Amino acid sequence: MSDRDQEKVKVAEPEKVPEKVATSLVATVQADVEAEPVSAQVDEEVQQELETVPDGGREAWLVVLGSSLALFVSAGMVNAYGAFQTYYESTLLLSSSSSSISLIGSLQVFFLFFFGTLTGRMFDAYGTSVMLPVGSVISVFSLMMVSLAQKDQAYQIFLSHGVLFGIGISLLYSPSVAVLGHWFKRRRALAIGLATGGSASGGVIMPIILGQLIPRVGFAWAVRIVAFVVMGCLIVSCLTIRTRLSLSRHMTWRTAIDFGGFKDPRYTLATIAAFLLFYAFFIPYFYIQIYATFQGVQSGIADYLVAILNAMNIPARIIPAIFADRYGTLTVFVPVAAVCSVLLLGLWLPSRNSASIIAFAALYGLFSGGFSSLLPTYIASISPRESLGARIGSVYMVVAVATLVGTPTGGALLKDVDQKHFNALIIFAGALTVAGTVVLAIAGVVESVKLRRLFTRQVSSSQNRAQEQDTADEG
Repeated sequence: MSDRDQEKVKVAEPEKVPEKVATSLVATVQADVEAEPVSAQVDEEVQQELETVPDGGREAWLVVLGSSLALFVSAGMVNAYGAFQTYYESTLLLSSSSSSISLIGSLQVFFLFFFGTLTGRMFDAYGTSVMLPVGSVISVFSLMMVSLAQKDQAYQIFLSHGVLFGIGISLLYSPSVAVLGHWFKRRRALAIGLATGGSASGGVIMPIILGQLIPRVGFAWAVRIVAFVVMGCLIVSCLTIRTRLSLSRHMTWRTAIDFGGFKDPRYTLATIAAFLLFYAFFIPYFYIQIYATFQGVQSGIADYLVAILNAMNIPARIIPAIFADRYGTLTVFVPVAAVCSVLLLGLWLPSRNSASIIAFAALYGLFSGGFSSLLPTYIASISPRESLGARIGSVYMVVAVATLVGTPTGGALLKDVDQKHFNALIIFAGALTVAGTVVLAIAGVVESVKLRRLFTRQVSSSQNRAQEQDTADEG
């Protein structure tokens, strides 16, 4: 063999790998092979954890009880603000305008929902073990501060009842709703309906407690007694509410708001509808008692209108939820919102006597109560479970803005307590509710697979006809 041929053979031979390197490569490959099934097993366990939902049992229903009591305190006190508004306007804050006093109640709702964006993400990361106790302490402390407020010192009520109490209940609300997604899937709407029924119960009981206690023990001690009731409820909530799914234990400001949901048109439309509906939602709760007094309704009846509204909220949170589990959330949500539109414009607007005003309060409470349970139920149905808290919180951030400006806008429209200005207030609320109903209906169209397929088929056939026409014209 020539030297040239030997050189070719030498080049063609594979390069010899050192023994240590070869051993290292083999070990790496073996580690990868062994790690792959372990990783797959972990993913399988996580997926199984997400898919296996108790949908009942002692622990799950105890969580519903705790959530119901937390919402009794948080949203329940917000729903009961109409009783505080009447007392503030008539006795404690005589020098303040109706719009300014309603802003205090709006601040509660604003913080309740706006901080829901952050607290929802905190729930996804850390659960309820810290937020619930901290929110409980802040809520009770703020009510004690309300009881110390002095006459015509609006800033004291503003800071204690508006800001501090709003921050406290914001740490309670979103986690108490989102945790139900850990324990329920098929019966999620029912569980949320039962829990949010607690907020309606709070709106019934708290105004009655205040109405009975203020003449007997004075405003200060009446609020302190309410604070003790709140403390008892929240102790039970802290002991019964538990998370079930694995927590990320990691949170950054960048991920505090989940904007990924807005890529889904259903989520975007639901958020727009929520903004419109909740812009008008609390107007009857804040102004129905003042309207009844203006129309000459006896004080013994007018004082209980807020309680009637909230009492009818209790079945309104549960009954629509039962139908939503069976027929779909939007199938129930759209008719409920449509009926509220009719009640605002067709019943409250022309009402001039006790019978019609009571009928409106009862019927509006019966149907509008579904908003609070059906909105988070729908968001939960279209959101990944691991980001459920953040998605619900992001929607409530938008709702917060609506509620912050909603009732003060109503107060600005009610410059004078006369029929003309009340008509403007009612028409404003009705128009917003109609608009929200329309947007919800559009979300239903987008969600419908059959309609999407029909629309796609029609668009495709139109494009084909257009192409055929262009081809014919070119020929």
